[in-house]
Amino acid sequence: MTAPLSLSLVIPAFNESPTLPALFERCSRGLLSPGVELIVVDNGSTDATPELLESLLPAYPQARSVRVPQNLGYGHGILAGLQAARGDILGWTHADLQTPPEDALRGLRLFGEAPNPEFLFVKGLRQGRPLADAFFTAGMALFETVMLGSRLWDINAQPTLFHRSFYRAWNQPPHDFSLDLFAFYVARARGLTVRRFPVEFGQRAHGLSRWNIDWRAKMKFIGRTLDYSFKLRRSLSESP
Repeated sequence: MTAPLSLSLVIPAFNESPTLPALFERCSRGLLSPGVELIVVDNGSTDATPELLESLLPAYPQARSVRVPQNLGYGHGILAGLQAARGDILGWTHADLQTPPEDALRGLRLFGEAPNPEFLFVKGLRQGRPLADAFFTAGMALFETVMLGSRLWDINAQPTLFHRSFYRAWNQPPHDFSLDLFAFYVARARGLTVRRFPVEFGQRAHGLSRWNIDWRAKMKFIGRTLDYSFKLRRSLSESP
């Protein structure tokens, strides 16, 4: 009998100290089970996150933390966690509890059912979002699909899960929010089977999004995403 696949779930946290107790409590409801490790990345936090992690972790032996001294981007924090991960299946979700972290277990089951889990890429599909946000996401997805010639929908939905062998083959992943686009696009480009499953999307537990504050922040996000999309398209055209 084949051994069950293990999971390493990375959760980047930047100044999320108000959310951390609820996050750990939520993860204890089934997610922190045998074969699952939780890696919380303190992504250069300047609040009480380091001290709070130090106090919380002893009660959760299947969880550990990685400290990034300076915040160099959302993707940089996730990559630091992935580098430390030990599981067969790797992935990430967010610390803000807008989607339940235990959704990762639903994704893990898809790998267990797959005949070739190394060729599977799993991603949530957000349900219940505000109409304006859903419209914005649809517009970005349509642009990326046309630009890159690959069906890319709800790119920033979580969780994102994949086999370790897929991660090992990455080349120069971005260190900002474009990491979600990079992983999804590369999975499509390499012919991985993409499975989506619905996840309920709610309000942030605490604080505000760093990019979804107002339309000015969204325009900056669009600019960075477009710039990286052009880089991805160029890399595709230059590849042998």
